[in-house]
This record gives sequence, structure tokens and C-alpha cells, in this order.
Amino acid sequence: MRGERLELTTGAGPRPPRRPYARVRSLPAVLALVLGALAGLSGRAEAAGSLPCDIYGGAGTPCVAAHSTVRALYGAYNGPLYRVARASDGAATDIGLLSPGGYADAGRQDTFCGGTTCRITRIYDQTARHNDLTPGPAGTAGMGADRGADAGEIAVTAGGHKVYGVWISPGVGYRYTGVASGVAVNGQPEGAYMVASGTHVGSACCFDYGNAESTPADTGNGHMDAVSIATTCYFAPCTGSGPWVEADLENGMFQGDNGSNTANRGNSSAYVTAMLKNNGQTRYALKGGDSQAGALTTWWDGALPTRGGYRPMHQEGGIILGTGGDNSNWNMGTFFEGVMVAGYPTDAAENAVQADIVSVGYSGRTDLPNGPQGTVTGPGGKCVDVAADDTGVNGAAVQLWDCQTYAEDQFWTHNPDGSLGTLGRCLDISGNPTANGTKVQLWDCDGAGGQKWVRQTDGSLLNPQSGRCLDSPSGATANGTRLQIWDCNGASAQKFSVNGGAPVAGPGGKCVDVAADDTGVNGTTVQLWDCQTWAVDQHWFHQADNSLKMLGRCLDIEGNATANGAKVELWDCNGVGGQKWVQRTDGSLLNPQSGRCLDSPGGATANGTRLQIWDCNGSAAQRFRLG
Repeated sequence: MRGERLELTTGAGPRPPRRPYARVRSLPAVLALVLGALAGLSGRAEAAGSLPCDIYGGAGTPCVAAHSTVRALYGAYNGPLYRVARASDGAATDIGLLSPGGYADAGRQDTFCGGTTCRITRIYDQTARHNDLTPGPAGTAGMGADRGADAGEIAVTAGGHKVYGVWISPGVGYRYTGVASGVAVNGQPEGAYMVASGTHVGSACCFDYGNAESTPADTGNGHMDAVSIATTCYFAPCTGSGPWVEADLENGMFQGDNGSNTANRGNSSAYVTAMLKNNGQTRYALKGGDSQAGALTTWWDGALPTRGGYRPMHQEGGIILGTGGDNSNWNMGTFFEGVMVAGYPTDAAENAVQADIVSVGYSGRTDLPNGPQGTVTGPGGKCVDVAADDTGVNGAAVQLWDCQTYAEDQFWTHNPDGSLGTLGRCLDISGNPTANGTKVQLWDCDGAGGQKWVRQTDGSLLNPQSGRCLDSPSGATANGTRLQIWDCNGASAQKFSVNGGAPVAGPGGKCVDVAADDTGVNGTTVQLWDCQTWAVDQHWFHQADNSLKMLGRCLDIEGNATANGAKVELWDCNGVGGQKWVQRTDGSLLNPQSGRCLDSPGGATANGTRLQIWDCNGSAAQRFRLG
């Protein structure tokens, strides 16, 4: 099983808007917004009592820990959700909310982390107890200290807003070390839930959230009380292949009774609500549900295991996320939100919490890294991969390996400067030489010529400094084949498809961009805008037929026109001449049908400048570099 890695720190600043919408609302729409805002003001007190910790508190089981990178879990909460730190300079900043009781300000993260990568270094506790989670220390499981998750790995939608989850890979994990304030110890009752992915899961130990040892060591049966979702059939027989909502009570992933529970049929939806409650003495319950729709299913509500050590429980009051109690951090998963409460929650409270979770409207895939990054597939259909399972240190070998949707180090971002980045570093030619056979590696992004990679129409990746192409020696396709540079020859050994696309850098250092923030409908304006590494609509695919494709459509000349000044737009790819673009040696993009070049009117470089075609003239207004 493979894993992944990354790191972060602190800083702040106002968040500039990405780009304004040109759309003007109708008067009825404006009135509706105003009336809605007024209604929201009058109903704010009611709304403030509807979020998970408000529900639990109202039922007499208050939250003692509340963690989420997605949203507030109290209606009145208006503090930070998590902290990110940049790989480029170590600076860090807190990511808060768009409004009190609302959703995460993902735009702040995008702006702060633009052009580099960030790691999540702290997940704040939204209660007043300050039970924050940070990457955990090494434990007795034999693994080293945990690293923080890549902050930009998994973007989804919640409440109609873009938000980020916590992508847990082997080696990633968080902990409150010590006895967290208010968290159950020595047989006290408690409850917990988390919203996690049912499609990004594994069978190794352990993707847990909840109560664990106060130090990262297995101190015996009953010393943990954490909810888990995994494909781990610890006590056979199990029904199906999971994933199952389970209770990690230490030295066992329990589905019910003494471990096995064939009535537990698992929860495999993209988003899963996983719930556990335990009275600490005789009884526990497990529930699961689809976080996007429907009610909870009770998988177990009965006696605690009669195996020694579980009656009563011996909880120690630590908190873990993404690991086991001894820091077993070999599993994977995606976390969006979770809480721990004091006392044994009522079914009514849990049902109300599930209804609130469903109302969030979670959407988006949770089984693979998303956004502008994508795999780079090479010979034999293998993926360009970093050796040593996502640790991503300087000098790590870059190789071919079977493609794995969950592998962070197989998802690359093609940056505006032509570099290919993953794990906070860049695809680099070892020592920056230019000779045939020089191996490639991962290295700190430094702008060197050995880190530039330009896609060619024949499917190769050219390094302009050396004049050579990325190459698999003798066309080898075996796992672990170390990649190199070699004379460009058009062979299958040099066919590498950048499946995340690449920016097209234009005048003034701006990027070719689609208006209306990634909607990409027919007729959408194509313009210049500040380069944003997170923007899907700035990553273009240079197809073999010389079209430039993005968001499922192509860069097109309006009406397939050929005259000077004809504007360009996004349109369904249809193979017409107005959708063909050829890179010329002077840096311009020629449309062969018209004999004219992509052009910024008057050499303008302001955000929102609408692009056109014009007589090719070699000026700076026509310099558009394909990645």
C-alpha cells in the first residue's frame, strides 16, 4: 500500500476577490436578495441554534471538541477553522469563515497558497476548551512523527461554497497529546461523529477520530473510544467488503457485540456520517448514514465487548484524527467535520445532527485529489510517480508506477512558469545538466531551466534548456522505472500526457482565463487574468489536433471568423478552423485558418482584457506560451 506527505506555517492579509462576475442581476432578483437578507436578520437567533454543537448542547450533551475545515459547528462561532503553512517560505495563516456560523473562506487559502503548496498545521477546536489538533508525534507503532495534510488536495462544495477537506494519506495524522479538556476518561460516557469519505478508504490501521491514549502508545484494551470508517474486517465474518463504520476501542475494530456483526452492511457513499456513542460501562452504539441524503442506520446498539478491558472502559482523553492510538498511521481517508461530546447522546439529537449535515449539501468527488492538478501518464499507461511513497524529499527519484487515485505524489500541477509540481517540490533534472540519460528527481522549486517542461503536440514533454524530452529508458514500463531526459524522437517512450492541463501565460505575466469562474458555458469570454494555480479554468489541454481545451470546451474564434479584431471565446469542440492554435518560435499562437495570432488589444494587461485575433506582428501583445 502506498502513502503520501507535506508541511506548513503562519501569516495573514486581506483576501482580494478572484475576479468579479460581469453578470447583472434583474430587479426582482435584487429585491429577493434584499428580502432574504432582512429575513435572515430577523431569524438569526433561530439559525444559531441549529448546528451540531448547538443541537448536542441543547440535548444536555455538550461538545467538548469540534473540528472542521469546512464550516462552523456552532451557530455563533466566528473564529479560525484551521491553519495553513506555505512550502515556499514557511509563512502561515489561519483560515476562518465567510460569516459567523457559516462556511470556510477557501478563497483566502487559494490566494495565500497560490503558486506553491500549503499544509494544514493546526485544526482548531471550536469549543472554548482549545482542544486543537496538530500533526502527531512518533508513537510506539514504529512510524515517525506525522506530517500535516496537503491543504489543497481535496476541494468539495458545502453550502454552495468551495471548501477543502483533510486528505489523510499514510504518514498524515493529527493529535491532541495529553488529556484534552472535558474529554471522557476512565469509563465516562461520550459520543462522537465525523463526516468522512466512503470512497477514499483503506484497510490498514487506522483512520480514526475520537478518544485515544494521552500519549501515542497502546496501553491496553478499552483505552480508546474512536469512530472509524475503513475496509478493515478485524473480527470475521463481515458482510461485504465495506467500508464499515466501526469502533476502535483499542486492540480491535468492533462492528458490534464482541467484534463481528454481520448486520453491519457498510456505508460506501461519497460522504459518510459515522457515529459512535459509549456509556463507558456496559453499552455502545454505532450508526452510519449518507451525509448527502436520508437518515442514520443503527448498526449496533447493545453491550460492550465482554473481552477483557472494555467493561468498564479506560479512556485516557487524548484526541486523534487519521491515526491509531499508538500513531499507527498507515491508512487513508478524507475528513470534513467531527465533534466529541460529554455524556451519552440521545437518538433524537443524533437524528437532528444528521438532518443538519444533510442540509449542508456536500457535493463533489471524494476519492481522488481534484482541482487543477492531475496525473501525468506515460509509457504503458503508467503514472509519473515519486519514490518513497509521498515523502517528497529533495532528490527523491521520479519514476513510473501503476496509477493510483489516492496517491498524492502522482498528481501534478503544471505551473505558469512551466514547472511541474507535487508535494511542494518540482520535477527537476538532477544537477541541472543537459546531457542524454540524466535522471530526473524531485527538488525545491527554484526556477532553474531544469525544471521547465513544455508539452509538444506529439505528446512529449520538452525541457527547453537541454532541448531534450522526458523519457523512459528504452521504453521500459515496469514499476520503478527511473525517468530521464533524452533526444526528442517521437517514440512511445516519450509520450507523457499531462492530465491536469497547463496555464497559457500571456502579456504582462497574466494567464489566459475563462470569465465567470470555471462555469465554462458556450460563448463565455476568454480574457487575461492574474495567474492562479488553483483555478481550473486557467489549465488548458493542448490536444493533438492543435485545439486548446478546458472545462470540456475549446478556445474558439466567435463565429469562426477570420478578420482582425474577432474576439475569442469558449465553445463546444467541433474541429473547425477557428479552434486550431499553433505555437510559433516567436512565442505567438497562430490560428492557421485566419493566418492571424492570438492578441491582447493594444497590448493591454489589465484583468478582464478580452482576447482577439490580429495580424501576427511579433509584439509583446501576442506572446502566449503554452505550458
